[in-house]
Amino acid sequence: MTNKTTKWFASWFDTRFYHILYRDRDDTEAQVFMDNLTNYLNLPEHGTILDLACGKGRHSRYLNKIGYDVTGIDLSENSIAFAKQFENHRLKFEVHNMCDPYPKQFDAVFNLFTSFGYFDKDIDNLNTIKAIKANLNDTGFGVIDFMNTEQVIENLVPEDTKTVDGITFNLKRFVKDGYIIKTINFEADGEVFNFEERVKAFTLTDFEALFEAADVHLLDVFGDYKLRKFNAETSERLVMIFK
Repeated sequence: MTNKTTKWFASWFDTRFYHILYRDRDDTEAQVFMDNLTNYLNLPEHGTILDLACGKGRHSRYLNKIGYDVTGIDLSENSIAFAKQFENHRLKFEVHNMCDPYPKQFDAVFNLFTSFGYFDKDIDNLNTIKAIKANLNDTGFGVIDFMNTEQVIENLVPEDTKTVDGITFNLKRFVKDGYIIKTINFEADGEVFNFEERVKAFTLTDFEALFEAADVHLLDVFGDYKLRKFNAETSERLVMIFK
């Protein structure tokens, strides 16, 4: 069986296999990043945060744990269904398209772990920036945590395999038409599955053009989760603060 869709993220993110493949993500590193980021932004006590493309809510849950009123939104119905078990009076999850403004304003909007640049149409990327702006209150900050594209391409591993829970994932990576593409092929439950991840290879310069078009102002740029200075050649991440 081949599973593929024009909007690849709508199908791949909704499968259990996506979460199996990426189950080894470092929660400790993510929590350190959230501590550093919220301290840097000096968000108000019990401040409000929109976690944009929240997945199963790992960042949302930690932000709520350290005192914030958090709303997590994602297009994946399965991920939101899973996250809803953790809801409380200051933590809510909802299925929502990040291209469209959410009907509320926040002290901060976080878009984390390269959850941007999935769209086939450039206008959708711009609309997401505009939606973030619309969801910020007068003192609010937007944050996009993206891969450092230049460093990723320079160190791209063309092909490898990864076995998790008895499933061998065959991974291929390449750059095509301005996208960094990863194909994921594997067999499970007696069926063959083929998925694809496609992320626009945005550089800092590309984001600056998007920000200008959306009339938002870039305030700071960091290169890792410890909020050290960004270097296009060596930094692991591209973390942008704007309003």
